[in-house]
Amino acid sequence: MKFNITNTCPNTNARTGIIETDHGTIETPIFMPVGTAGTVKGVHQQELKSQIQAQIILGNTYHLYLRPGIDILKQAGGLHQFIGWDRPILTDSGGYQVYSLSGRRKIKEEGVTFQSHIDGSKHTFTPESAIDIQRAIGGDIIMAFDECTPYPCEYKYAKDSMEMTHRWLKRCIKQFETTDSYYGYEQNFFPIVQGSTYKDLRKISAETIAAADQQANAIGGLSVGEPAEEMYEMTDLVCGILPKEKPRYLMGVGTPANILECIALGIDMFDCVLPSRNARHGLLYTAEGILNMKNAKWKEDFSIIDENSTCSTSRLHTKAYLRHLFQCKELLAAQIATLHNLSFYLWLVQEARNKIADGSFGTWKKEMVERVQRRL
Repeated sequence: MKFNITNTCPNTNARTGIIETDHGTIETPIFMPVGTAGTVKGVHQQELKSQIQAQIILGNTYHLYLRPGIDILKQAGGLHQFIGWDRPILTDSGGYQVYSLSGRRKIKEEGVTFQSHIDGSKHTFTPESAIDIQRAIGGDIIMAFDECTPYPCEYKYAKDSMEMTHRWLKRCIKQFETTDSYYGYEQNFFPIVQGSTYKDLRKISAETIAAADQQANAIGGLSVGEPAEEMYEMTDLVCGILPKEKPRYLMGVGTPANILECIALGIDMFDCVLPSRNARHGLLYTAEGILNMKNAKWKEDFSIIDENSTCSTSRLHTKAYLRHLFQCKELLAAQIATLHNLSFYLWLVQEARNKIADGSFGTWKKEMVERVQRRL
């Protein structure tokens, strides 16, 4: 993997860049749609390319491990072949999903034993097996196995967890360096900064991850309930330590405003279920603010959903029609809304790249942050 910074912006730490992988290039800053079980819910792969213009998507190790299972994915030739996607894929390590199981898992030095949410069967993830599973899934980018601490989190727990994550990282690196890709293309490994919202822990973790000298670096354990200002403070601190010449990936973030603020801090890559999950509940993100399409106010509104959208579907249908679909619980409602929201997120990072390139990002960001948070 190669990363070249192409533009920087005065008065912020925002930058544009190009990541080169064996499945294609990624322009940064970028938002990555989440495809939990081998699909971005409700969206066909051709729509991901043509309407949403996704350059990279995510696969979820925990879910893919349980279904369809690693043997099936190996037989298929990896996740790219299985789902018919020829662009880059990032796989998470399963650490966050295991964390979210709370009462159904036990964390030890060796790894994490957990119960499947599907049938209650017991499984174990270790740093080594997490790498092996991701090798078999076939992501272009694979993540270190870590523990994501909750918020709020006591200092001692955050410190102990961070130190274990660092020990796990050494095991992950060893396993990654002594194994090969199954499918003939390069896979790239990202370690993850942890430390909850404690400055000294984040500093230690960022220095440890930077010293590991991997292809890129990720920041985890944020956007888990902490106030936005704390998330920005931790992100800013960590970005000041992680090497500038490598991509920085802020995991699980976030709202349009979160993304813009964190681009300004120097983040290059984002992912979040928010645009697709909220779409299924009728919330649409636009450059003018947020619409709740289940509200009665749209019942007789025959204007286009969003005439400025890059999504052709959003320019085809009216607000009244989309509200009707939600009222009738039609599947098409979630499809239209998901196409719209993901298209908006990809438009937002594209505009950010344009504004960074022409030097106006700081002013534009300040205006957009206010606009995208308004309820319409």
